[in-house]
Amino acid sequence: MTSFLIEALLSNCPDYASLFKSLSWESESPQTGRVEALTSFIEGLGSLFSNSDGKSKNDNIAVHVENVIWSQCVPLLSKISSEECKVNVTLVCKLVKACLPLCGAATPGKVIDYALPFLQQSDELDLASGQFSVEVSSEVVAVLLPTIAPQEELVSRVALRLLSALLDCAGSEIIPKIILDDICVWHHKERTPTVTGRALMCLAALADPILTPHSLSSDPPLPAQFWRMVQDGLTHRDNLARKRALYLLKKCVALFQDSCLGCQASKKDEEILFMWDSNHRQVLREFWEDYALVMETLEENQIHVVRPVLNRIDTLIQIVNDTQDRSFVHPSWLLCVYQRMFHSENKALMKEGVCHLLQLQALQKTEFAMAFSQFIIGPFLDVLSEASLFHRGVEQSVGECPELGSKLQAFMVNFLPTCHPNIRLLCCFSLFCIYLQSSGVLPLLDVNGLVALREVLRCTMITHQVLLRGAAQCFLLNSAICLTDVSAVTIDDVFALLMHFRSNESLCRGTKLWHQFKPINDKAQEKESMKVYVQNELYNYLKVPASTGQAERLPDVSEAVKLARAILLCVDMEMCQPAEDVNSTLESVLSPLWDTLSRVSTNIYLPLRKSDKSLQLMLQLLLQGGINLHNENDYVLVALKNQILKVLDPILEFILRQLSGQLQELFDIERADMYVCVLKQLVIICRSVPLLHSKIQQTYLSKLINVSLKMLAKPSQQNPSVSDQVSRVVAMASLALICNLVEHNMIDMQSVSGLKMLNEYFYNPILLSPSSVGHFNETLMKPPALDSPNDTDGYSPVWQDWGRVVAHYLSNQWVCLSILSKTIGTSETEESRSSEILRLSVTCAIEGLSLLPSNLVLPIFTFLETALPQLIQEDESLCVDAITVCWDLVQGLSSNPLDFWPSLKSFISMVFHCKLLMLTEEQAPNLTTNIKRIAFELMEVSQSKSGVFGLLMQHCCQLWLPIGAQDDSIFASVFSHFHILTEGCVYGPVFRRDQRLIQDVQSYVEQLGEECAANLLCGDNRDDQLPRACALSLLSRLNPSDPQHQRLMQIVVLELLKKDSLISSSKVRYYNNSMQHRVKNRIWQTVLVLFPKLREDFISTLLGSVYQAGFCSNQASVKHLIEWLMILILNKYPDHINSFWECFNVDHEKTKVSICTFLSVLVHFNVILPNIKDQVIQLQKALNTILQCCFNHNFSVRLYALLALKRVWSLAEAIAVNAEGEDGLHSLSSVITSCLNQAEAMQGTGNANKNWIKIQEHFFFGAFHPLRDYSFETLLYTFPSLSELSDDEWIPVWKFEKMLCYSHSPICPLRNSASELRELNPGDWIQQDKSERDKEERWAEVQKKITPWNLDIHEQEPELQLVPQQRAARVGKTHGALLVVASLIDKPTNLGGLCRTCEIFGAGALVLDSLCHVKDKQFQSLSVTSERWLPLLEVKPVELTDFLQLKKNEGYCIVGVEQTANSHSLENYHFPEKTLLLLGNEREGIPANLLQMLDVCVEIPQQGVIRSLNVHVSAALLIWEYTRQHLISGAEASLKVK
Repeated sequence: MTSFLIEALLSNCPDYASLFKSLSWESESPQTGRVEALTSFIEGLGSLFSNSDGKSKNDNIAVHVENVIWSQCVPLLSKISSEECKVNVTLVCKLVKACLPLCGAATPGKVIDYALPFLQQSDELDLASGQFSVEVSSEVVAVLLPTIAPQEELVSRVALRLLSALLDCAGSEIIPKIILDDICVWHHKERTPTVTGRALMCLAALADPILTPHSLSSDPPLPAQFWRMVQDGLTHRDNLARKRALYLLKKCVALFQDSCLGCQASKKDEEILFMWDSNHRQVLREFWEDYALVMETLEENQIHVVRPVLNRIDTLIQIVNDTQDRSFVHPSWLLCVYQRMFHSENKALMKEGVCHLLQLQALQKTEFAMAFSQFIIGPFLDVLSEASLFHRGVEQSVGECPELGSKLQAFMVNFLPTCHPNIRLLCCFSLFCIYLQSSGVLPLLDVNGLVALREVLRCTMITHQVLLRGAAQCFLLNSAICLTDVSAVTIDDVFALLMHFRSNESLCRGTKLWHQFKPINDKAQEKESMKVYVQNELYNYLKVPASTGQAERLPDVSEAVKLARAILLCVDMEMCQPAEDVNSTLESVLSPLWDTLSRVSTNIYLPLRKSDKSLQLMLQLLLQGGINLHNENDYVLVALKNQILKVLDPILEFILRQLSGQLQELFDIERADMYVCVLKQLVIICRSVPLLHSKIQQTYLSKLINVSLKMLAKPSQQNPSVSDQVSRVVAMASLALICNLVEHNMIDMQSVSGLKMLNEYFYNPILLSPSSVGHFNETLMKPPALDSPNDTDGYSPVWQDWGRVVAHYLSNQWVCLSILSKTIGTSETEESRSSEILRLSVTCAIEGLSLLPSNLVLPIFTFLETALPQLIQEDESLCVDAITVCWDLVQGLSSNPLDFWPSLKSFISMVFHCKLLMLTEEQAPNLTTNIKRIAFELMEVSQSKSGVFGLLMQHCCQLWLPIGAQDDSIFASVFSHFHILTEGCVYGPVFRRDQRLIQDVQSYVEQLGEECAANLLCGDNRDDQLPRACALSLLSRLNPSDPQHQRLMQIVVLELLKKDSLISSSKVRYYNNSMQHRVKNRIWQTVLVLFPKLREDFISTLLGSVYQAGFCSNQASVKHLIEWLMILILNKYPDHINSFWECFNVDHEKTKVSICTFLSVLVHFNVILPNIKDQVIQLQKALNTILQCCFNHNFSVRLYALLALKRVWSLAEAIAVNAEGEDGLHSLSSVITSCLNQAEAMQGTGNANKNWIKIQEHFFFGAFHPLRDYSFETLLYTFPSLSELSDDEWIPVWKFEKMLCYSHSPICPLRNSASELRELNPGDWIQQDKSERDKEERWAEVQKKITPWNLDIHEQEPELQLVPQQRAARVGKTHGALLVVASLIDKPTNLGGLCRTCEIFGAGALVLDSLCHVKDKQFQSLSVTSERWLPLLEVKPVELTDFLQLKKNEGYCIVGVEQTANSHSLENYHFPEKTLLLLGNEREGIPANLLQMLDVCVEIPQQGVIRSLNVHVSAALLIWEYTRQHLISGAEASLKVK
């Protein structure tokens, strides 16, 4: 009845605001009826507006309803709590519940948040503040809980409040245990990340009442599920959940430490995840402190913070677990650490975790190994799939096995024997790689293992890197050989696995990998004879059912592949037998096969399936014959060929009959392809028997051409039959085979009649028209019968893919045309129209490119390669169009490597044809421009796709300067395209890390040589050092006496020096191993390679550019190459020595330290002097020049000059002894000797001594000899390695030895004859202080950010209004007596960093030239607010003299940071307490007028060649030393007081 009244009221009274006002109450307590009426009214509104679309009206009602909650209900509930109102709390809660559907989504949460704090017991209620009693709060929360169920976080907060209230009210200690058990059970039932996070939130909030000393008295103190929950939390994805778990762990450890209780397994089989023994409290406490520190530092992802403590954990585990042979640390805690590291976004931290796990000593114990087993085959193997882990180490060179690889090998040796057999099996499958081959692991693989290995093998086939794919197969197969348990598998199981290895990539006869199967076969023969196995398999293979007369599919070739491999392995096992025995063995084993093949053409009852299987097996035997297919010393192949020749005629007759019209079903297209392959192999075999070879050409092949042309000449029908179209496809495939044989010189074109008829078929005179040539781009109409295939035929893919059949038919046409265009040309009857025919042919070729799929366009490229040079003079624009279309097609294939590389190779051969390159811009301007454009685009593509430019360089170098006879006209084309050669000399992209990893792996595989079969089978070289190697090989083979060769060398050198000048003058940042550095280094390497072949007159014009390059700012490697070139020039052409002396007359302000380059040349003056006529005069000039440099203001220049003086004077002394009549040198003897002795004596102290020793040991001035060490090895490998160039710039000499286009030259030998340089390591001349740390300090390298404890975050704003001294005093900070004067420094970045350093170490004040620096953004970015805590003074540079004098009078010791003759070493100087530290300018240092005011100069010990440190770094070192000394003295004083 109430609902009807409310509905009537609402429908007749639209003024809801008035109704709200009339039903509400003021401050007095309402009657129960009023509360019920308001509840009914709001419920009615809810029903009314649930079906309403009036949003604005709903929003207005929501305001009134929320007002009811906060103005009516909340005050009323507060009165009920204080018992001032007698209204039932249930009625008020019902009203609140009715209001919620009409309010916003956030309202229930707000009401809950208001009520939750009152669940705690309170002695007094504050009615004015609206507090609730516990009972009222509980009622409100209970009513609201259903409405907040979807809000998970709010539900968790409510649960925590309720549990807290429950624990506060409970007096019993049973309730906390019940709550803990219930949470653990909840987590056990739903062990998900969400439940783990909520459970940890509850436990962390309730830790104080639940985790008490009393709770540890039970047995066990805490359930195992509690510790599992903590471990799940430590590895949780949510940062807050990890912190809560770590908090619980710390709290538990603290409780155990404070109590004298233990936690150990009471039962033998009981699993205790956390153990504690009060007798070993100290060791356990240290372990868990370190463990907590590791987990905390892992949050920052900083490897330098984690590594020292992580290393200590392993030691602590050994200590803890070795205590009385009992283990107190469960392995699962370590798993948490590794899981966190494996999930890190920091790849370096991830790698550190992997390496640490591989070296974990605890895994040598069985219990740890078993506990880690599941982790190893799970998360550990998952993280090993991260490719970045396998990058080379910093000290490893290209091609070395990565550090992780060697550690993985050692790990497998130690770990596998200790774990469960099933785990061993899984590990082996996942870690099959080269490291297992020598691991010494016992055989583990049975039948199931081989099956699983096939799946691993399948995964390796997805890579498009052919060499890497082949290498992976080789490594997997090697590992399978080592790990297969022969007693648990059969021979058939082994060959079922071998069938999945590709013979053209890995398992090929003749390789070392093939011969490694002999041991496994020998063991297998103990169970079963290999010969018997092969004979049984062959019998079963040839056993086929009788023919049904229906069309049959071609048998699956996989059976033939497997059996052929087994037969060859079986026969190769008996290779020790004489040739006659091998022949008889092969004949006896294959007698069923030879019997079948001898009857294929005569026995009409022989099933076609059996004939096909016999031919398939014979074909596979030939295809898998190996890499030495034409080796007459291979008795097996010779015997196989002899056996085939006995049945040659029946096979040829059968194939000819089949290809001549008997193949009429769609199934037969696949069969025809197999017959064509067999025919090709038979022709190859017969080449060694001239009579048989001639018979095949004149009889079988000529007949096949005639028959095929007849089938193609049949007129096409409007509705062709399947048999007609299949006959045409087979005929075209047969003709394509014959043309292929002609192209590869397997048959003589003159001996095969019918080829001219084939040419006339395509260039049919009858079909010639202005728009048509002949039978070009002929397609096949789809037979109507294929639209509705029968059930039997419908399953064939041929029926369903007629387009593919037509595409192969069209491609075979272009195969024929490409060969005919090379051999015969266009139709002889139409010579007058040959150019027109050629133009139409090229037009058809362009059309064919749009018709054919990308994997079938190579024949058209081959055709265009022949046609374009003939057409270019007649129709240049058409040739350009053809090239453009082809280039667009090749670029479109870049994402399809299987088709891209063959197409690119063919495209390069077509576009960069010798006849096209020979054309000048006057003859073919558009074509020449397009060729140059494509060359540059190929270089751009090669930046992201390794090997592209290498193909171009290989082609061009072989074209311009082939091995053997040279065509001068072709070589002349290099002058039109010399940019390709010059770019090749400096080519080399800078790769990303993932690209470098692929390059490293390829280099590693290549260095294995024949040990890895992939190197013999996958010969595609996509090394990005190949372009440079090709270019340098070509340049090294140039003949200096040939005018064209001399011209090319001069052009290349000039272009390279032009590039060097542009780089030197550019404003691009030039740093070590940058692209600019690498290019300059390659430039001077190339110039040095060419130098011995350049004429003197050209060298004279070149010398100025060389000197100018020496004055530029160069990296060390470039500097040494330029110096080397100068030495060689002056050695070979000593008349230019005077121009060399002029270089020392250049303005010293411009040369700066670059004069060291020319001083380095003088260090090797002993190489130059022997060829000079007036040696004494030149020695005097050298000595005068060097002595002037000895007084240079720059330390480096003085150091180089001193070394040059020492070397040159030793020459002068030798000449003075031999030439007694010479007065010039004798007069200088005493002066220079005393100067030299004095200079060396001055160098004998401090940093100067270290630099003096270091420069003398430098490889360029020590082991290196400019003439003796001149070789490719020194230039391209040794020098880069010793000059700190990145190792991908080192070109090993074996790469040149592998190249066919390289020939040894005595002018520039390949290898260095001397071994001194080769024996040096890259860092031998770099002096390093290496201190072996046997044991790291416990908290070494652990970063901790310290915040002043008494500076609350809310107090920071007022603090900023104080001066630095007051502000520092508020936080308990005191200032020292050190004054740092930086008035001479003008860079804001240095001043900002210096301010920060002074504040950290408590300096008394920092003196600046202007306080305006403080407002500079660069200053603030480095000071990080330190200026707020440090007193700053302003003293202008012109006021420094007075300021220093004032401080002297105040008792300060004025200390300058400068290197002087009387300076003190920092390590030996003791700072007075009142010290003023004066810092010099970044460039000029401390002015001379201020040096006079210093009490002492202090210098910093150095070991580098570079003399100066950054001024901020220098100041920081001195400030810290001052602080250290006075901290120590303060500590000693306090000890004396105590």
